[in-house]
Amino acid sequence: MFDEKSVLVGMSGGIDSTAVCCMLLEQGYRVEGLTFVTSDAGFKAAESAAALAERLGIRHHVADVRERFKELVIMPFINSYLSGFTPNPCVNCNPAVKFRLLEEWADRLECKHIATGHYVKTESGKLKTENGKLETESGEAAERRYYIVAGEDCRKDQSYFLWRLTQQQLSRVIFPLGGMEKPQVVEYLKERGYECVASGGESMEVCFIPGDYRDFLKENVPGICERFGGGSFVDPQGRVLGRHAGFPFYTVGQRKGLGVALGYPAYVLKINAEKNTVMLGTEEQLQARHLLIDEPSWVGDVPQELTVKLRYRSRAVACDAPRRVDDGRWLVTLREPVQAITPGQSAVFYCGNVVVGGAFIAGQRGINQWIHGNGQY
Repeated sequence: MFDEKSVLVGMSGGIDSTAVCCMLLEQGYRVEGLTFVTSDAGFKAAESAAALAERLGIRHHVADVRERFKELVIMPFINSYLSGFTPNPCVNCNPAVKFRLLEEWADRLECKHIATGHYVKTESGKLKTENGKLETESGEAAERRYYIVAGEDCRKDQSYFLWRLTQQQLSRVIFPLGGMEKPQVVEYLKERGYECVASGGESMEVCFIPGDYRDFLKENVPGICERFGGGSFVDPQGRVLGRHAGFPFYTVGQRKGLGVALGYPAYVLKINAEKNTVMLGTEEQLQARHLLIDEPSWVGDVPQELTVKLRYRSRAVACDAPRRVDDGRWLVTLREPVQAITPGQSAVFYCGNVVVGGAFIAGQRGINQWIHGNGQY
């Protein structure tokens, strides 16, 4: 049996993970740090994290995961764009790389818990679906589950990225920052003499891409411009509007950088990888009240009162419980129209502020046959 007050922290050397280490030390935990190296440039960050660990008085470890990260995160990211989808690599990385490795190393180092600097909380219990609250003091053991709960700082809440974590992973994880706002975390570090860390910048949106993802694709997919360039921009009726630079360089909802003038503000409505076409239309045509998702994953029973977030920065909107329409896809009906439903992104379902399930947004081909007059895509 591992010591209940032992924890392995995922350390980046930045604001959030440093604060987590400080907080857990103050709470009496035996803290160890682990830094993942996912690229050649990552060794510099590991050195910074090691220096912080020495100052904190904790052991520090480095995991060279470049090959695993490439296989499980980077290649699916590239292949998703080459299939006409818009991926969110964090959703793949968290369960398959970051938290899995934290578990493996925690076992090796005899740490009971794992911890990260995500702005979320976890609770266990039975979900009372009528009010979105978790009943933690009663209920049969078989009905109790671990849930991700949105962080108190709505601007930093990261629950959207974590819907694929397993019950085993959630049973071990500690999220010390879930009840705090970012300015509080910064001030906390300053008060403890970590001004240099506290004044550091935010992490990149995609950790392995320092700039535009299009440049990343060009560098990592030889001949991508020649292979996909010259396809057609089309309107919803299939009429050719012009030539595009290659469908992987566009995403649903995009307006800027299209390189075509139509006399009105044009948006990307759909991407067809098989035909190498990018459909353009108006902002009104971008709106929809229905979407198809791939096989959803739920924590416990499916609540009838649901909201769903379709992108990290989007607000949650009310929706009906999904219904199966074919072997792998489910139809979600929204209570209000939303813009830019984007295949490859995640649909994350909430009951109140509790994450109750999630799925990847599927290709939307054939959706009209499933709507049955209840709306129009």
